[in-house]
Amino acid sequence: MTSVEEQPGAGMPDAWQRIWMPERMAYIKGEGKEGCAFCDIPSMSDEDGLVVARGVHVYVVLNLYPYNSGHVMVVPFRHVADYTELSDAETDELAAHTKKSMQTLRDASGAQGFNIGMNQGSVAGAGIAPHLHQHVVPRWGGDTNFMPVVARTKVLPQLLRETRDMLAAAW
Repeated sequence: MTSVEEQPGAGMPDAWQRIWMPERMAYIKGEGKEGCAFCDIPSMSDEDGLVVARGVHVYVVLNLYPYNSGHVMVVPFRHVADYTELSDAETDELAAHTKKSMQTLRDASGAQGFNIGMNQGSVAGAGIAPHLHQHVVPRWGGDTNFMPVVARTKVLPQLLRETRDMLAAAW
């Protein structure tokens, strides 16, 4: 982190701490969004793709930008945008892997609750709108503290690869 004294023109000194994450700008600008990440991930090794488990029609993958440690997504292999486009078999397996994700997160990390959902379309907040995915976000009492509320910063206690290894072993 660079202080104002070290970087002239950065603004007037104040009481705010700032965490600079210039690598996040690539995500904001949409760089690297050619193609579909959810279509590319299945061809990677589980470790490189952060895949926790694979089924016949869906797979479970860690979110690269998690809200909490253990934040996974259940993703159909087939490239479809809307929930209504899933076959009955895909819908059934997506539901089964969502349930299994919850149980695995309870067993491996003691999750006390969950936020589960899909953002259908970019206007609804989907980061990768053309490829359906369901979020499973584990929650614990007190997991929201002053950092995200005041500092708009998430503190994650574990690296993604460590989380993937823990959940894959518990799956």
